[in-house]
Amino acid sequence: MGWTTKGLADVLFIQEGPGIRKYEYEEDGYPMINVRCVQDGYIDMSKSRSANYELATGKWKHFQVEEGDILYTISGTIGRSAIVKKADLPLLMNTSVVRFRSLLDELDTKFVYYFFKTPSFINELLGHSTGTAIKNVGPSHLKKMCISYPALPEQKRIVAILDQAFADIDKARALTEQNLKNARELFESYLQQVFSQRGEGWSEERLQDVSIEFGRGKSKHRPRNDPVLYGGEYPFIQTGDVRNCEHLITSFSKTYNEAGLAQSKLWPKGTICITIAANIAETGILDFDGCFPDSVIGIVVDPKLTTISYVEYLLQSFKIILQAQGKGSAQDNINLGTFENMKFPFPSLDEQEKIVHQLSGLMTHVQELEKIYQMKIEQIDELKKSLLQKAFTGELTNNIDGAAA
Repeated sequence: MGWTTKGLADVLFIQEGPGIRKYEYEEDGYPMINVRCVQDGYIDMSKSRSANYELATGKWKHFQVEEGDILYTISGTIGRSAIVKKADLPLLMNTSVVRFRSLLDELDTKFVYYFFKTPSFINELLGHSTGTAIKNVGPSHLKKMCISYPALPEQKRIVAILDQAFADIDKARALTEQNLKNARELFESYLQQVFSQRGEGWSEERLQDVSIEFGRGKSKHRPRNDPVLYGGEYPFIQTGDVRNCEHLITSFSKTYNEAGLAQSKLWPKGTICITIAANIAETGILDFDGCFPDSVIGIVVDPKLTTISYVEYLLQSFKIILQAQGKGSAQDNINLGTFENMKFPFPSLDEQEKIVHQLSGLMTHVQELEKIYQMKIEQIDELKKSLLQKAFTGELTNNIDGAAA
């Protein structure tokens, strides 16, 4: 028998949650699911909010989720989905999530769930999305889309094949992710070991004592995002630029003009940057002259006492300690005072060069491993997409039947 094609609205009950105003939330109210709660295949209520209990059980009663419903995100990250289990209940929907429920006995819920994950369905859905920073899809677009399905026994067969294949794929992905984590931890462990086993002749110094210049960046003008400051020739580095670099800061997302430079400061190429707000204790070395705000500390080392690379590796080794000191506020942060009484180990310049050579060699090896593992993860994810696409074009079971014959 062939496959049947019908509109989603003809075979599925499709419903979006209600829009809830701020005053309609309440502590210890009725658990309400939002777009962040719907993960890939499961529901995580750690980031949920609660709605007014009387409204949830009265006016909004028909938005209560039931076991077996498929929840689907239609705002922000479009296309995450999960099948509701009994243990997830009770739950109330909200406007960023749609639920699907089969109207036909001939349609398997897990089959529909897998169909919603196919690249062709997601691409078509994204084609109807609106918004730039945050994408949104309306339920009206979903209702216009179609689904193709075979007879129920064949649906169940496809589901069983995908369940087994995805279980094996997920195991392979988890192993690869662990290998990736192990590679990173290998370098971090060696980094800690190098600076904890200090030899003879090592001294304890503050960062400002081994620097020609040590201080926070400048961004005096308010508001800081005033367009009058930007669009010139002077690179402006932010905490995200430091976090995303690999030792050298080689790119930037914004530039200051003359007005921006006048209220800031131009730091020289080779300045070590360490973030002290938001992404705390991230480090990088300027590969060009540039400006940065007071959420970044700049260090221009004294070449008679130390080297740029040594200090940057040194700061990486103390990152965990520095991050721990920055906890306890709404936004994690550290400041110049953090370093006032903190002393760091410094051997001779020759010994510093040897340490940098060893660490750079290990770092190169670790980065090569990371590229291999990251490539494997990407290949695993592509395999999933390929299997899904073949399953819903009939190729998957046709290939299996052909091989069996």
